[in-house]
Amino acid sequence: MVDLREHERKTLSALKKLSGKASLEQIMNESGLSDSAVMRAAITLHERKLLKIIEEKQALATLSEEGKSYARKGLPERRMIDTLKKLSGEAPLETVVEKAGLEDQFVPIALGWIQRKKWAALDSKTKTLRISEKIGEGSDERLLKILGEKGQAVVEDLGSELQETVQILKGRKLLDVEQKTRRIIEITDAGLAATKKGTRVAAEVTQLTPELIISGKWRKAKLQKYNIAAQGGNTWLGKKHPYLQFLDEVREKLVALGFKEMTGTAVETAFFNFDALYTPQGHPAREPSGCYYVKSPKHGSVNAYKQVLANVKATHESGWKTGSSGWRYKYSTKEAGRLVLRSHTTCLSARTLLGRDLEIPGMYFSIGPCYRPEVLDKTHLTEFNQVEGIVVDKDLTLRDLLGVLEKFAIDIAGADKAKFVPDYFPFTEPSVELRAYKKGFGWIEFGGSGIFRPEVTLPLGIDVPVLAWGLGIDRLFMLKAGIDDIRQLFTLNLDWLRRKEVT
Repeated sequence: MVDLREHERKTLSALKKLSGKASLEQIMNESGLSDSAVMRAAITLHERKLLKIIEEKQALATLSEEGKSYARKGLPERRMIDTLKKLSGEAPLETVVEKAGLEDQFVPIALGWIQRKKWAALDSKTKTLRISEKIGEGSDERLLKILGEKGQAVVEDLGSELQETVQILKGRKLLDVEQKTRRIIEITDAGLAATKKGTRVAAEVTQLTPELIISGKWRKAKLQKYNIAAQGGNTWLGKKHPYLQFLDEVREKLVALGFKEMTGTAVETAFFNFDALYTPQGHPAREPSGCYYVKSPKHGSVNAYKQVLANVKATHESGWKTGSSGWRYKYSTKEAGRLVLRSHTTCLSARTLLGRDLEIPGMYFSIGPCYRPEVLDKTHLTEFNQVEGIVVDKDLTLRDLLGVLEKFAIDIAGADKAKFVPDYFPFTEPSVELRAYKKGFGWIEFGGSGIFRPEVTLPLGIDVPVLAWGLGIDRLFMLKAGIDDIRQLFTLNLDWLRRKEVT
């Protein structure tokens, strides 16, 4: 007879009924024990060589919300082709779309996949759809049906065709794939021998109770040994988001270097966001495709800066006393008051140069959100963070700027090396773009920098060189954390957030 604890006996018994090999979930269902109870028992039995634990990595596919919708209603191309069938196989595209009830954003998707699957042909001149002879159920539809019924599927358990389809649906953002660890528990020869000999529950005490002590039964009781080598359960303690932690680290390093922080509001006047930075009022960056304008109120007041406004106006129109010929257009003071969501934090540098507390020599920085109507992808967001900095002093050169930028890339972002590429900005000359490289990650563009032009500094009353840079700090963190998709910074993936180390 082999002495076992209750949970160990139930686990071994369940495993024997399951033909000697089963997953953690199967043993839980057979024994009625919780996952933690099964694992604790399995670890002990593994140490006694009565069973072995095999860990397998597997990819688990689940439908996204859009995928669930398609599993119920059908893919957009299926809805379109079914409608075309009802219309005798040939009809104007506009009619098919209307009858199928497709939303406008799904029409290009449906049309693209219909032609890719060769379900129908589109006459580009008449805009008429003509159905093909053979239309069968695709592997993407079969997979949607499987996931719609089961809720999830192990990618490795699917056939080769459906495994390729997983990547297609993932690319269409119709499903998510998450890596999981699957535990398989298998009984050993020693375990089989033990079940044949028979098992009995060992009468062990896990804790001393008042009754055991008062009655004296504790003298004869067998105390359960505490296994200090057994793996404990995961405990996820509260911690600051990894990206917020990184922002704090950058802030602390800049302060330690002697920089003072600049702060400001997200809503800014076009005067500070563009005009004071010598960006002409007809520049493409000021179009609705380049920045967000506030709908109400449309204008803010710039009356507190009348003299500076006059200087900037003269600089834009004729160059004022900067030695420049200016942009040669009629400057609008009304346009200068337009309210925008700041498209960069360089507006804070302009305000700081105009401030009464400006120190020369002085070093200033800011870290804050900026807003631009970008197309969302792996490297662009409509709201992103920027680290901005200026150094004000006489006799500053481009070499000083490059030294600061290299320190940023290597010391703060953890890059292996950095390089500088000539660039153009309306408010700096010379201008350089910072790029950094990290092994296994490649080159990434961080942002622009340069020396403020006299057309920026002189109207603000500054007659010494000003080094300036504005870097995408989101990308700095991507490089340091080894992330290749900027959207992951704001992910709801708890597994990544929990396992990301605290530095």
